[in-house]
Amino acid sequence: MSQPILIMGATSGIGRCALDEAVRRGLSVRAFGRSADTLEATDMVEPFKGDATSGADVARAVQGVSAVIYALGITERLAMLWEEETLFSQTTRVLIDAMSGMAQTRLVAVTGFGAGRSKASMSWVERTGHRAILGKPYADKDRQEALIEASQLEWTIVRPVILTTGVRTDDYKVLRDPKTWRNGLISRASVAHYLIDAVERGLDVRADVVLSR
Repeated sequence: MSQPILIMGATSGIGRCALDEAVRRGLSVRAFGRSADTLEATDMVEPFKGDATSGADVARAVQGVSAVIYALGITERLAMLWEEETLFSQTTRVLIDAMSGMAQTRLVAVTGFGAGRSKASMSWVERTGHRAILGKPYADKDRQEALIEASQLEWTIVRPVILTTGVRTDDYKVLRDPKTWRNGLISRASVAHYLIDAVERGLDVRADVVLSR
């Protein structure tokens, strides 16, 4: 059996869609998450229950994998309007440390449109509204992206626009030139399609992209 892809956050959202997409393509997955024990173990799927903030858990999870897809998210809540968020930067720092001693250093990380330098591609109205509601989480995504870009990993930063529960399609736009970056809609399943493509085909190494329909 080939080395599995490690998917961080494989039990819900984009991570679960990436798990399904990988299995659809006949790829083995190590599915990491706090509730990974709710997943069914198969020949293609190895559930891996763990805490992404734990260096020991993550160090064990990255052993023997071909690549890592980071798709951790947070539960939206009213308190995120004022509470500082650290999950993205904290878990990314733990992951980078764990991967630093690996022979395989491929990381495909999902952040979001409005994080990092893509913030400059938002209109004033978009930026004002976005930061009013999601300012704390996205400040941490900014820190997360900076950590990734400063690392020696073969990274790709993936920024989907507004997410939907729509159907999977490969008819979406991978916007590589910052001049083309814009807001819009894209399904989680379509984002997952790109994530697995990025791993399989070695797309956009040490680059940041925006995904939109």
